[in-house]
Amino acid sequence: MRRFFRSTAALAGAAALSVIGLIGFYGHHLPSYYSVADGEELAVESVFGVTTKFDGQTSQGESREPDARQGTLLLFDTFPIKNVSEGRLERPVLTVSGEPFGIKLMTDGVMVIALEDINSSCPASECGIRVGDVITEIDGQTVTTNKRVSEIIGSTRGKPCSVSFSRGGREQTATLTPVYSGGTYKAGMWVRDSSAGIGTLTFYDPETGGFAGLGHPICDADTKLPLPVSHGTVGEVTITGCARSEHGEPGQLLGEFVSAEPVGDITANISEGVFGRLSEAPESGLSLPLGFKQEIRPGEAEILSTLSGSEPERYTVCIENIDLSDDAAHDMVIRVTDERLLGQAGGIVQGMSGSPIIQDGRLVGAVTHVFVDDPTGGYAIFAEDMYFRMRENEK
Repeated sequence: MRRFFRSTAALAGAAALSVIGLIGFYGHHLPSYYSVADGEELAVESVFGVTTKFDGQTSQGESREPDARQGTLLLFDTFPIKNVSEGRLERPVLTVSGEPFGIKLMTDGVMVIALEDINSSCPASECGIRVGDVITEIDGQTVTTNKRVSEIIGSTRGKPCSVSFSRGGREQTATLTPVYSGGTYKAGMWVRDSSAGIGTLTFYDPETGGFAGLGHPICDADTKLPLPVSHGTVGEVTITGCARSEHGEPGQLLGEFVSAEPVGDITANISEGVFGRLSEAPESGLSLPLGFKQEIRPGEAEILSTLSGSEPERYTVCIENIDLSDDAAHDMVIRVTDERLLGQAGGIVQGMSGSPIIQDGRLVGAVTHVFVDDPTGGYAIFAEDMYFRMRENEK
C-alpha cells in the first residue's frame, strides 16, 4: 500500500511539474495582445488546450484598440497562464499586391558611413562622432546632402565648428576642428544622403490610400543601420532578370524604373517595413481579408511575387515555424516548395522582400529575409503587425 501511495504521489508531482512547465512555456511564447474580428471568438492554436476567459473590463495598458478587453489565458480551462488584452475590430480587407516597386529615399540629415585619418588624425572621430551617427546640423546650418557637408566644412578655414547629430534616437552635440588636406579643409568622415533600390509591395489599403512594403527597414549598405527618412518616393519598375540564389550567395531581382514620375510617397522606414501613400491603386491585386497572428498555422501557404515583368505570380511555400512571443526576433520561418520558383530563382532572392504570404484565403505575412546558407528558406513578418504600423504612421 505504501508503495502504491508513493507511486501515486510521484505521478501527481510529475503531473504538477508538467503543468507548471506548460504554463511557463505558454506564458512566454503566447502574446499579450490579440486582435479579434467582430463576431468571432479568440482561438489560440496550441498542442494542449488553451482557452481564454474575459472579465469584461477595459484594458488599462497600451493597446492597438482603445476598447480592448482584459482577459486571462487558461490551460485546460483551469490554470491561469497570463493576462492578455483583446482588441475587437472589423476585419480589414486589403488589396494584396506582390508587384515590384522602386524605392528612392532621402535621409533626414546625413549618415556617417566611414571615418578616415587626415594627416594621421581623424577630426570627426576625435570629437566623438561614430559610424552610424546621423548629422543634422553643422555650425547651426541644416545639412541634408553630402555636398552641403563639404561646403560648410570647407568654409570653416580650420576653425572649430559645432556638429549636431543623433545616435540611437538621442540628440548630441560635438565640436569638430577640420584639418587642411588636398587643397581644402576636411573632417575625416564619409556620409550618405540617399538610397535607391527595388522591393515588393505587400498591400494597399483602398480606404486610406496607404501602403506597406518590404517587411523590414531599408538599411545603409555599409553601416547596416536603418536609414532615417526625410522624404522618399516609390516608382513603377519592371523586372528584367533574376540572379539565382546559391548556397552561401543570395541572388537578386534585376529591374529598371519604367518612368521618372513617382507613383507614391514614402513617409516611414521602420522595423516593419516602408510605409506611405500611393497616388492610385495598384493595377493588379487580390482583395483579401487580413489574417491575425493567432490564426496562422504551420503548413501550406502561398506567396505572391514577381520574377519577370511586372505581374506577380503565386508560388507555394510551407510555414515551418511561428513565434507568437512578444520578444520574437523573427515571426515566421518559411520554406519554398514550388518547383518553378526553386528552378528559376533557387528559392528566395533579394528584392522579394515584402512578397505577401496567403493562407486559408487571408493575408497573413510577408517575406523578409533569405537564409544565406540555404536560400530555399527564410524569415517572414506577420501582416497584422505591418497593418497596424501603417495605421499608426497615418495618424
